[in-house]
Amino acid sequence: MKIDKLIEKYQEHGKDTGSVGVQVIILTKQIAELVPHLKEHKKDHDSRRGLLKIVNKRRKLLNYLAKTDPDKYQLITSDLKLKK
Repeated sequence: MKIDKLIEKYQEHGKDTGSVGVQVIILTKQIAELVPHLKEHKKDHDSRRGLLKIVNKRRKLLNYLAKTDPDKYQLITSDLKLKK
């Protein structure tokens, strides 16, 4: 599924970018954009640190979502094809 369609699917209202599900999707998009850059530029440690911060933030949001709304957690992880 495209990222934009996933955002529309999990938005609570028209301009929602702050709900947990939407944040996870946006962070996943950022991760997907950074990974190829880091494969090409192996010594770009600043971007690598940024990537690790984004991954950590997404993990925290997913943990929160798993505790508060397990059904939504399952849907998002399956839509984004993330491992637990």
